[in-house]
Amino acid sequence: MIKTRKELIKAYLDFFKSKGHAIIPGASLVPENDPTVLFTTAGMHPLIPFLMGHPHPLGKRLADVQKCIRTGDIEEVGDAHHLTFFEMLGNWSLGDYFKKEAIEWSFEFLTSKKWLGLPVEKLSVTVFAGDADAPKDEESAKIWQSLGIPKERIFYLPKAENWWGPAGLTGPCGPDTEMFIDTGKKACSKKCKPGCGCGKYFEVWNDVFMQYNKTKEGKYELLKQKNVDTGMGVERTVAMLTGKKTVYETEAFVPIIDRIKKIAKLNEDSEKSVRIISDHIKASTLILGDGVLPSNLDRGYVLRRLIRKAIRHGRLIGINENFTSEIAETVIKVYKTDYPELESNKKIIIEEMDKEETRFREVLEKGMREFEKIAEKGKEISGSDAFMLYQSYGFPIEMTRELAKEKMIKLDEKGFEKEFQEHQEKSRTATEGMFKSGLADHGEKTTRLHTATHLLNQALRDVFKQNVQQKGSNITAERLRFDFNFDRKLTDEELKKVEEIVNKKIKEKLPIKREEMTVDEAKKKGAQAVFTSKYGEKVSVYSIGNYSTEICAGPHVKNISELGKFKIIKEESIAAGVRRIKAILE
Repeated sequence: MIKTRKELIKAYLDFFKSKGHAIIPGASLVPENDPTVLFTTAGMHPLIPFLMGHPHPLGKRLADVQKCIRTGDIEEVGDAHHLTFFEMLGNWSLGDYFKKEAIEWSFEFLTSKKWLGLPVEKLSVTVFAGDADAPKDEESAKIWQSLGIPKERIFYLPKAENWWGPAGLTGPCGPDTEMFIDTGKKACSKKCKPGCGCGKYFEVWNDVFMQYNKTKEGKYELLKQKNVDTGMGVERTVAMLTGKKTVYETEAFVPIIDRIKKIAKLNEDSEKSVRIISDHIKASTLILGDGVLPSNLDRGYVLRRLIRKAIRHGRLIGINENFTSEIAETVIKVYKTDYPELESNKKIIIEEMDKEETRFREVLEKGMREFEKIAEKGKEISGSDAFMLYQSYGFPIEMTRELAKEKMIKLDEKGFEKEFQEHQEKSRTATEGMFKSGLADHGEKTTRLHTATHLLNQALRDVFKQNVQQKGSNITAERLRFDFNFDRKLTDEELKKVEEIVNKKIKEKLPIKREEMTVDEAKKKGAQAVFTSKYGEKVSVYSIGNYSTEICAGPHVKNISELGKFKIIKEESIAAGVRRIKAILE
C-alpha cells in the first residue's frame, strides 16, 4: 500500500522503467529555452524541443518526476486540492508508441495489484468529443472498451475538457484521455459525470496524444512526429490513495503545517490561512532554490507576491514576528533528498526570505494604516490609491483586492492598471504568460540566440582567463539574457572585447556538431555545464568548431555564420557576485 510521495514516485518510475523508458532528471522551475512562460508549469515543458523532433540523448521513451509552479489557480489555494507548487509524474513517447500502449499501460499501473491496485469498477474515462479542428477520438474509446471499461463509463467531452496544449499560444498539442476514480460520494445530479466539480469523480491521470501543431494563424497541422505526454499529480494521487480529504493532510505537508501551528494563535477560522502559508512558503522555497530572487518584475514579482501573502496570512493567525525562514527550513528538510539544490542554496534561501519579510513588515504597518484611512472615506478604492499602496507600501494589487473584499468595498482595478502602465512598469504573472508569442513562433530566432549564448559564455572565459560559470539564461525572440559569476562591473573596454571575440568567431563560419556521451566523457572532453544540475546517463554535447563545447539540450543552428552581428545592449548586477548581460543579433 502506497502511503507517501516517495513510494508513489518510486513505483511509477519503476513501472515505466520496466516498459523500456529511460528515467530522466527533472528540470529547473525556471524554463531554460522558453520565453513564453515564467515557470515550468508541466512535465512536458522542458521537453518541448524533443516533442518537436529534436533527438533526446536517452532515446524515445522517457519518464520522470517534474517540479512545477502554476499560479492560474492561486485564488483557489487553501481548498482541498489546489497548489502553487506540485510534482508531476510523466511518461513520454517521442515518435515511438502511441494511443494503444499509453492507454494499456495507464490501465495496468492503475489497476494491477502489483502497482496501485485500484478497482476497475471504480474507473471512468473521458475522451475528446471532436470539433472543427480535430475528429472525435473513437480510437481511444475502443481501446478502453477492450480493457473492460464499459461504454457507459466512457464520456466524450469537448476541447475545453479533453484537449491539452499548446504550452504557449503555438506549438505541439492534441486530444487527451483522462482517468477518474469514483470516490463513492453521492452524485450531485443525474447529469453528474467525470469533470464535474462536486467531488464524486477524482481525476487521477491524463494521457495527451500530441498529434497536432498549432500555428500562429490558429490552424492545427498534423505533426510529423506523434508523441505521448502524460501527467499524474503526486500530491493529489497520494491523498486519494491514502484516503485523505485534502492534499494538506499528506505526509509532505504535515511537518510544514505542524511547524506553522506551533507558532500561530489558532481559532476555528485559521485553517485556510495555515494552508495558504504552507503552500506559499513551500513554493517560495523551491523558487528561491532555483535561483530566483524577489523583485517587482516577472518571476521575482510572483515570488514576492507569494512571500508577502504568506506574511499577511501569518498576521491573521497571530504571527507578528519573522517566521517565513523558519517554515522554509522545514520545507528544505522535506525535499532536500530529492532536490539537493535546496540544501546547497539553503543560506541564500533563508537570507532572502528573512530580508523580504523584514522589508515587507517595515512598510506593512504603515500601509495597513493608510488602507484603513482610504477605506473609511467611501465605497471604492480608486486606481490612484491602489497604485499609491503598491508603490509606497509594497502592496501587490492582489493584496489590496483581498483587503477591499474583506471590507466589502469596490476596487478600481482598471484605474490601477492605467497608473501602473503610465509609470512604465509591467508585472507579468505566470497566469498571463510572459510574452504574447509562443515558443514555435520564433523558433529560428530563439535558436540563433541560444547558439550565441554559447559563444558569449566562452568569450567571457577568454577575456577574464578564469572559470566563468553560467548562473542562468533566458531567451526571447528579441534578445538573449545570460547570467554569470563575476564580482564587479565590466568595463566598456571589456564588453567591447567580448563583443569582438564573438563576432570574429561568427565570421569564421564554424560548424556545430552534436554528440551523445556520458557526463564523465563530456567532462573529459572539456565540456562546460552547470555540474550542480542533475543529468541522465547520457547527455547531448554541442561543439562550435574547436572553440566552445557545452552540455546542452539544444536546439542550435548548423553553422554560426547564420547568426549575423552580435551586440551587447546591457550589463548589470542582479545579485552579490552575479552579473547579467543582455545582447541581440542584428
